[in-house]
Amino acid sequence: MASRTIENYLKQLWLEQQDTRGKYVPMGKLATLVGVTAGTATTMVKAIADSGLAKYAPRAGARLTRAGEQLALHVLRRHRLLELFLVEILGIDWSDAHAEAEELEHVISETVLARIDLLLGHPSVDPHGDPIPSSAGKLEAPELCSLAELQTGNATMIARIVDQSSEFLRFAQSSGLVPKAHVVIEHTNPQAGAISARPDGKEPVMLSMVAAAKFLVRPCTATRAKRRNK
Repeated sequence: MASRTIENYLKQLWLEQQDTRGKYVPMGKLATLVGVTAGTATTMVKAIADSGLAKYAPRAGARLTRAGEQLALHVLRRHRLLELFLVEILGIDWSDAHAEAEELEHVISETVLARIDLLLGHPSVDPHGDPIPSSAGKLEAPELCSLAELQTGNATMIARIVDQSSEFLRFAQSSGLVPKAHVVIEHTNPQAGAISARPDGKEPVMLSMVAAAKFLVRPCTATRAKRRNK
């Protein structure tokens, strides 16, 4: 069984590779993600590469092998199922569940995890809308776009929240911008870099484009169609 440290590296590499389309992740970036110096990250990645879970290239960085991806997805599955269990069953605030799951994901047994999965009804997403990998290590992620991509008058539903810091999640909760919430785009102002979104039963929320990009939504058909017609 991989150590806690190795599991953390694999998970962070996998998450970062989703943004870099599978390219090598620079050591400086990885070091920041795991909270160590670049030298420490490089030493650990070389050891992980020696075990066949990653590939390391000087000056380029690191990326996971197929075996590394599978192990990373198993860690991610444990993390996201635990987050949902903590929120839905234990009543822990969703802004605190991430930190708690970070601790528990390395010590929970597969037997207990399977019981949690059964208890929760084999869920497909965690409290923030992140897809939960299957027990076979497969991950199905539907195509989503962000609030920042939508036009005035578009109606949509919040599917996923990218920024899972406690502060941002508290803001999302108080604003009504939570997964499964229906939202109408009341106004967009590209020049000012702002957007106004109104969740059902709530007052309109003014968001910067940076903040709006952290809310992933479906469907994307309206904005996709406009892009094709440009």
